[in-house]
Amino acid sequence: MNRPAQGSRFFVVLAVMAATVIQVLDTTIVNVALPHMAGELGASLDQISWVLTSYIVASSIVMPMTGYLTDRLGRRKYLLISIAGFVVASALCGIATSLTEIVLFRLLQGIFGASLVPLSQAIMVDSYPLHERGKAMAIWGMGVMVAPILGPTLGGWLTETVNWRWNFYINVPVGVLSFLLAARHVPDTPVKERGMDWWGVAYLAMFIGGLQYLLDRGQQEDWFDASSIRWSAAILAVGLVLFVGHSIVSKRHTLINIRIFADRNFSAASIVGGAMGLSLYGGMLLQPVMFESVLQYPTFQTGLAMMPRGFGSLFAMLVVGRVIGKVGAKPLIYFGIAVGTLGAWMMTHVGFNTTSSSLVVPLVLQGVGIGFVFVPLSAIAFATLPKTLTAEAAGVYSLVRSIGSSIGISIVSVSLARGAQASWGALRGYIDPYRFEVQQYLDPLHLKAQGQGLAILAQQAGLQAQMLGLLHAFWVIVLSFLVMIPLVMLLRPGRPGQGPSPAVAAE
Repeated sequence: MNRPAQGSRFFVVLAVMAATVIQVLDTTIVNVALPHMAGELGASLDQISWVLTSYIVASSIVMPMTGYLTDRLGRRKYLLISIAGFVVASALCGIATSLTEIVLFRLLQGIFGASLVPLSQAIMVDSYPLHERGKAMAIWGMGVMVAPILGPTLGGWLTETVNWRWNFYINVPVGVLSFLLAARHVPDTPVKERGMDWWGVAYLAMFIGGLQYLLDRGQQEDWFDASSIRWSAAILAVGLVLFVGHSIVSKRHTLINIRIFADRNFSAASIVGGAMGLSLYGGMLLQPVMFESVLQYPTFQTGLAMMPRGFGSLFAMLVVGRVIGKVGAKPLIYFGIAVGTLGAWMMTHVGFNTTSSSLVVPLVLQGVGIGFVFVPLSAIAFATLPKTLTAEAAGVYSLVRSIGSSIGISIVSVSLARGAQASWGALRGYIDPYRFEVQQYLDPLHLKAQGQGLAILAQQAGLQAQMLGLLHAFWVIVLSFLVMIPLVMLLRPGRPGQGPSPAVAAE
């Protein structure tokens, strides 16, 4: 593919960044609106979660097909189809009148939006020379990392001031701008004849569908005590084994060139990216719970309180883009892990007296840490891969990060629920009508340790248990940063002029 001239590169970047922002933003902006959507669409909170799940499942299945569809259609045409389809599906979500309709339209959103992130990443990589890859990944990373962090703020504001439907309508003008710029400025790639690995798609769908159901429903159905969870575990295990075996032994072009993972940089960076998904999305899950449910913040104020993470990430990416060529990727990643660990550790010391202003520092540190990990990691993941595999590798990299994020969200959710449950069991033993401390707490309220008094005590114990569960889950995020360290040691920095790994180049 011909690299765009310097004059048009700005418009290429603007086009792909706009596409990236609407896709990534859409994964989080609707979270704060779910209760409003459930009420208007006549769904329970349990049922409305399929608005999130349907999108994740569809995008995860289509994402690895990025390389195939790029070869068959050409990069620019496939990008335009993806943007147009995503915009139309967003508008349909906005006019949905039932749960069935919005789940169907979210499936369409996932199908068309799945390749926007890997396509934009591949275009950014190919638009810059090798010595400016770090700068390219820093620019691209701003959209990927800042959009989901700012999503709850924007979603809360739109839901409170206008309507939850505007969480979807907002994609339309940005998507139209991205489409027009991409049609004019994004370079195309030649169309290649390539067969479709439908067996690979089927096996991958089994794995992702089973995994997502297990992660979504496991906690509610008491995990493997439920037959549906056991079946989903069996389906995902069979799907994974069949997919890997098929990808290895098949002599035809498979859905994923699994030999990409022979490149040590790519495989290690993919796993680190999955662990980072836990750090990013796990924190995004816990902090709204802490602000809204425990500290009783309104929706919009919760979004504002979470903004320091976004500013921290933005600052980190601006810095990384300038220094990565001088310092190298690995030192920046180690620095990001250290800073992110410190920020996560500080969150394990919050309490009921904690104010939003006192959380600015730990949230900024987490944002800085994630930014310093994400950008150089994205650059180094592709440093030793041949350009012919860029689009396919970007799809696989995004898929692994998406699966890691789903697993991370589930781990954090289980940690929160189990921690709160264990804490409640321990705390309710102290609710004894004959304890002096109990009556001492109720005296200023002019209540006795019975009836309304016991109800207030139970409510306070429940809040205390939920806070202890949050602290337990914050420790999980601390550990997720530490898990990255041995994997980062496996990375080797790519240098200008360095070729791909021999195992991959042989392909």
